[in-house]
Amino acid sequence: MRLAADNPMRMPLMITLMFEVIVFGLSIPVMILISGLPGWVAGGLGGLAALLALASAGLMRSTAGYPLGWLTQVAGIALGFANPTMFVVGAIFAGVWLLFFVLGRRLERRAPRAGGAPTA
Repeated sequence: MRLAADNPMRMPLMITLMFEVIVFGLSIPVMILISGLPGWVAGGLGGLAALLALASAGLMRSTAGYPLGWLTQVAGIALGFANPTMFVVGAIFAGVWLLFFVLGRRLERRAPRAGGAPTA
């Protein structure tokens, strides 16, 4: 499940992933202070999720970017097992990701066909 290379919704998807990098990084001290996880566990979980989001944002132009982006959404929700607030935050990011993806699909369906007249 990916969008065409020239789809304008690719940039909002990349920006969503970059915001996830920030939020996943900021979840590390929350997991330590609020959830009481050891620092190495919180750093590992938050760091891996942030690294996954960063890698998927960087690879959005290749074929690996979109599957990694979907996996990032799952990882964001799964962070809720370490800190229950992340269930909500991860679900919000997954919803935004899904919204941008659906809008991108709609744009692809309405785009003018190559060599033909624009569709109404």
